[in-house]
Amino acid sequence: MKITKISRKYGQLLLGAAVSFAMTAAWAVICTLASAQGQQSPANPQSSPAKYVLGPGDEISIRGVGIDELDSKDSKPYTVDVSGDINMPLLGKVKAAGLTVEQLEAQLTRELKVYVRDPHIAVTVVEYRSQPVSVLGSVNTPGVVFLTGPNTLEQVLSKAGGLRNDAGNEIYITRKTDAGKIPLVSAKADPSGQFTTAKVEVKNLLEAKDPLENIIIKPTDVISVPKADLVYVMGSVRKPGGFVLNEKQDITVLQALSLAEGLERTSAPKRARIIRHQPDGSRIEIAVNLSKVLDGKSQDVPLVGSDILFIPNSSSKVIAYRTIEAAIQAGTGIAVFR
Repeated sequence: MKITKISRKYGQLLLGAAVSFAMTAAWAVICTLASAQGQQSPANPQSSPAKYVLGPGDEISIRGVGIDELDSKDSKPYTVDVSGDINMPLLGKVKAAGLTVEQLEAQLTRELKVYVRDPHIAVTVVEYRSQPVSVLGSVNTPGVVFLTGPNTLEQVLSKAGGLRNDAGNEIYITRKTDAGKIPLVSAKADPSGQFTTAKVEVKNLLEAKDPLENIIIKPTDVISVPKADLVYVMGSVRKPGGFVLNEKQDITVLQALSLAEGLERTSAPKRARIIRHQPDGSRIEIAVNLSKVLDGKSQDVPLVGSDILFIPNSSSKVIAYRTIEAAIQAGTGIAVFR
């Protein structure tokens, strides 16, 4: 068998091709890992939106194939300091604030070419901390949330756990004047001229009646969701509790009773009363004969925010119904027809 010797030059070409293939494969693995990390829980590094603008406080992960200082699984994330810089191996201080993730990747790639022949850099945001927004009022988790890119009003409310059941009918947005005007018809400057405020109707937002109201929220915006006015129906009703007035400013006794799904069998509607709080902190009680109102013999009575409609029990009826229920449970004294 004739053995053909490969020339040294040809062998070098094959070696170079193999190295190039290995580098490409390794880079593909890095990208796959970065993508997988983005689909994990918020506690893990997230896939960074390429257009997210970095700022002080953000923590980023920087990986580079074939660069020992950037190719370790144990490497810690880099924090953008108050000056907007990160401290990189080989490069020292690098300005990151004001750059998008995509731009920082491109900049690091250019600067590392001095030390690495063909650097491949992947940047992911581990913790978003530079673009805070305050969400206050009737949301499930009020406090500070952080933007992760161009986030809409609905997205920010979602980050705050969504609206509570007692949320009012309007959402208020406050923005610093130097951040630009709020793009809503209702926007107006406050007396100091330092802020712009605007409001969005909750119903319009949730029903997507006007998509333009779902505006992009900017860093340092304040979103306030006031608590709604409630009326309370308590006592001997099927569904006692508080009921939001929604768009209405008032509601009648019969409407409130309907929301509470009607009277219990043991109720005493003739002795119902409204408890109403006064501006001075005192309260008054207004007697209401619900029997006459239900029969149309008396006018329906309007309720206002914070009113309590109380329907007491009838003790005599309680005894009667308890006797009947006991008889049914015992199986005696009650006729059963099939």
